Amino acid sequence: MGVQQFRLPDVGEGLVEAEIVSWKVKPGDTVKLNDTIVEIETAKSLVELPVPFAGTVTELLVPEGETIPVGTPIIAVVTGDAAPGDLTPPVTEGTPKEDLVPSVPEGDEVEAGKIGGTAPGGRTAVLVGYGPRTTEAKRRPRKGTPAPVASAPPVPVAAPVPVVETAPAPPVAEGNGVQVLAKPPVRKLAKDLGVDLGAVTATGPGGIITRADVENHVAAVPAQGAQAAPAEVAEPVQVVSGRGDTRIPIKGVQKVMAQAMVASAFTAPHVTEWITVDVTATMDLVERLKTDKAFRDLKVSPLLVIAKAVTLATRRTPIVNAAWDEANQEIVLKGAVNLGIAAATPRGLIVPNIKNADQLTLPDLCRALNDLVATARDGRTQPADQAGGSFTITNVGVFGVDAGTPIINPGEAAILAVGAIRKQPWVVDDEIVPRWVTTLALSFDHRLIDGEKGSVFLADVAGLLEDPSRALMF
Repeated sequence: MGVQQFRLPDVGEGLVEAEIVSWKVKPGDTVKLNDTIVEIETAKSLVELPVPFAGTVTELLVPEGETIPVGTPIIAVVTGDAAPGDLTPPVTEGTPKEDLVPSVPEGDEVEAGKIGGTAPGGRTAVLVGYGPRTTEAKRRPRKGTPAPVASAPPVPVAAPVPVVETAPAPPVAEGNGVQVLAKPPVRKLAKDLGVDLGAVTATGPGGIITRADVENHVAAVPAQGAQAAPAEVAEPVQVVSGRGDTRIPIKGVQKVMAQAMVASAFTAPHVTEWITVDVTATMDLVERLKTDKAFRDLKVSPLLVIAKAVTLATRRTPIVNAAWDEANQEIVLKGAVNLGIAAATPRGLIVPNIKNADQLTLPDLCRALNDLVATARDGRTQPADQAGGSFTITNVGVFGVDAGTPIINPGEAAILAVGAIRKQPWVVDDEIVPRWVTTLALSFDHRLIDGEKGSVFLADVAGLLEDPSRALMF
């Protein structure tokens, strides 16, 4: 049949580029349909791509660490009985090349001059990531190697499949002189976390150090300082040695986060209100839930009760679960509470959300929170899980911080920051007693939420945390 070239697809919602993080195959490897061949980083998440055809890998067209536009050929695979040197994809004689390219469904047209735009001559725009490209963007050529010029017919993207384990990078001597086996993403994670791989116990096949091994090694180190409700994934601190400057490229999740925060801060007029709350009753409830059979095998934290309080408080103040539509000059009251939880990951800040959180029972909400945190920690949060959020909680208390003035997530109207929960002196019945106390800070868009509504919502959340039995009134 010839050599098929697999082009980088748009795996998200209108993404235009991605970075090749690590290859799972090498030239000469045999691949089957839907085998995972590469891990890429988009502006939203890490994604593993399956190959849409079977054959033998002849060339990896893009090296690891390079950022390329959607539609760029990334791998060449010999299919059928073709000779390895045949780089020309088959085209049936008399069949126009345009007929081999799927057209964009109605409503998905894009501007000419961009990837997937209308080509000269009036031909229908093609799907993003496949077929001819009218953009002038080009991939940077690899040093010492001519850029590939062969083209390939469009190929549908197969559904993602479970990860296929492949051989790791060659052993590398770590700081203590120990030879270790680990894949490039795992080495990067260890570097970001300041972990010496030579000190990590390997549990992978053949003595390979996995991502979980590195995380378990970090978790085994005794935590310092006050303990707070676990919600976010701690972001590693990058230590720069020497006195020279270090330049870090702004790309991927970091780049998108920066753009979104700037757009929000300078578009929506932010107002922030604070309230300090005695959450002793909430902490008592958390301890009881940990022993309840409905929460068996689940990690219960104060964040669970806070999340439930937020979904209940939106019933009385639905405007906090809304959005400002500038183009249509409308306020959009959202029908469901898609609750976002800000998570700081090694690759940047993301805000995955729990769809229809207001419809979930407490055990189901707990399970959804557990899954959200685990997925974010592993760097596997998908673009769809980050889209469509309606209200966000950011738990700065997990870092030992008492409070803050959070920036609203774009497309939403409010965000709640939860500070560290600490035992503090508190006046109860004219007596000073130790109580569990935290500070809540609500930032809201003053274009659609006035001070009264913001205050009512914040007071409702605080009241539910102070006395969880009040939930029976909502």
